[in-house]
Amino acid sequence: MSAQPAPLPAPLYQGSVNTWECDDGGHLNVRFHLERAMTGLAHMAAALEVPRAFTEAASSTLMPVEAHIRFLKEARPGAPLVMHGGVIAFGDSDAALCLDMRHADGAPSSCFTLKVAHVETRGMRTFPWSKRTRAAAEQLRVKLPAHGKPRSIDISKAPAEASRQRAIELGAQRIGGALVTPDQCDAFGRLRGEHFVGRISDSVPNLLTQWRQAAASESGAAPAGAVVEARVVFRRFPRAGDLIEVHSGIIEVGDKTLRLAHWIVDPESGAAWASMEAVALTFDTVTRKALAPSAEARARIAKLIVPMAV
Repeated sequence: MSAQPAPLPAPLYQGSVNTWECDDGGHLNVRFHLERAMTGLAHMAAALEVPRAFTEAASSTLMPVEAHIRFLKEARPGAPLVMHGGVIAFGDSDAALCLDMRHADGAPSSCFTLKVAHVETRGMRTFPWSKRTRAAAEQLRVKLPAHGKPRSIDISKAPAEASRQRAIELGAQRIGGALVTPDQCDAFGRLRGEHFVGRISDSVPNLLTQWRQAAASESGAAPAGAVVEARVVFRRFPRAGDLIEVHSGIIEVGDKTLRLAHWIVDPESGAAWASMEAVALTFDTVTRKALAPSAEARARIAKLIVPMAV
């Protein structure tokens, strides 16, 4: 086995995978990868000398703006995981951070590039970093690891306009409806980052069940889905009692993968809460190998393609 690159400088999350955090594929669900990233972000704030940044009494915090994620090696029940972080870029009031989560043998599990804003906690308005934080950031400077770099998603594009009405006009399907509850919110009353992705994860079977069945039909496999890369754009943060709808579409069909666009919207105002582009595959839960649907199955699902963008 080839040697793994050295960990990034800041120790962040460390723990293991619980069975109840795993989905029908038998591995850590994407929402819990994000949950660990949000924990990692809190530890990263401490490393950057932003004290108690995610407590109710905090004067400032780090607000996630965008995330690029590579899912590299599945984490199954009982697997130990450890996350380290570093600073990729640092602006006047924003930053790009790398949060790299690995298995016990050093193999990457998931790698996050998080764009964050330094904001005051009352109005969530940006303001400059302190000199103390700037000094800490210089000590944590890193280059993005090769396994964290974008592979199939272009993150250089500015986020697209998104709204409920626009999703309907483009032909996206309504695949989910949910309510924000108090236990899903952080100390500032905002929906936590992992629950944006959680709402999508819960809703995707309404879009992809037939595709997964088609991918498995010829081999008799037991199919499940897995995301291998994603870009999440956080646009607004709902609070307890707010409604959520998920509108999604297939935007590209590959031999083994699908490219998907998900818009999480407020059905009352019509505005977007967040959006996500994802590259996903179907795999056999017995062999753990990706499945390739027939050309006929790909042609059928290609008819459902919509021109959405994240």
